[in-house]
Amino acid sequence: MKAVAIQAFGRPEGLALIDLPAPTPAEGQVLIANEAIGVGGVDVVIRRGVLATYGFKEGHIPGSEVAGIVTAVGDGVDTSWVGQRVWAFTGVSGGYVEQAIASVEEILPLPANLSPVDAVTLGSSGMVAHFALAHAHFAPGESLLVRGAAGSIGIMTVQLAARAGAGAVAVTTSSAERGDRLRKLGATHVLDRSGERAEDAPEGYDVIIDIVAGADMPSFFAKLNPNGRMVAVGMVGGQPPADFGMTMMAAFQKSMSFATFSADTVAEADRRAVRTEQFAAASRGELPMVVHEVLPLEEAVLAHQKMDAGEVFGRIVLTP
Repeated sequence: MKAVAIQAFGRPEGLALIDLPAPTPAEGQVLIANEAIGVGGVDVVIRRGVLATYGFKEGHIPGSEVAGIVTAVGDGVDTSWVGQRVWAFTGVSGGYVEQAIASVEEILPLPANLSPVDAVTLGSSGMVAHFALAHAHFAPGESLLVRGAAGSIGIMTVQLAARAGAGAVAVTTSSAERGDRLRKLGATHVLDRSGERAEDAPEGYDVIIDIVAGADMPSFFAKLNPNGRMVAVGMVGGQPPADFGMTMMAAFQKSMSFATFSADTVAEADRRAVRTEQFAAASRGELPMVVHEVLPLEEAVLAHQKMDAGEVFGRIVLTP
């Protein structure tokens, strides 16, 4: 089967199309003929080599979520899964392939009118957005700033916060055109990437969800209200400065909080429940999916070039 592997960490051109033997599901696993593969921010961070200390090596196959048809099951798995359309989480690897392996505990059946492309646009991003807001103890009526709102997690955070009754939903983004699109999804105020205050925007925010991190992250502590909470859910802009906490200490009397959030800390049953609810809402048209582009698997390099260039609004999806 065809697959895409990281042959050299760094630039997108380090990705290469390779041939691999078709896999066989082990006990508790299923084999999926992929119809859609989500390209996520974590794929980009891994490919750049930022997470090398976590043990990623050359030859790594990126991709964490896929959707398609179950074609085989391993021992201990109900054979009724064969032939079903499913979404699947493959972990931090193994998605950029024609046939993917997933644990049966990490698959969900797709509603009849939810496409595989929409499923991989929502499956991880919606769940992360939901639990990131919960991690921040976000409450109706509070003001929220989403830093890096044009990606799939940011877009879902905007939508979920607006649906939950946010008092204000501000976003940072790179252009007026993107700002207009985010307003249609629930944003109330549009800031530039530095967070420069728009004329009508709040002076401060109760919650900041940060998908970017990077060198500028500490400057956003100044935008938190007293008792404000910032939650970092990604670092597509790279690691923050090692001393970023000093900015918080300098504003000690504001009682601000900072936390990271990883879906790894959420129980599988809770992840499944939220995804099931969100898939149903999307199938009813209540959660619009934003797909930037659908590309063939062999154009994974182009997909990552677009991600690196900051061109993507929503989710890029690969198809075998």
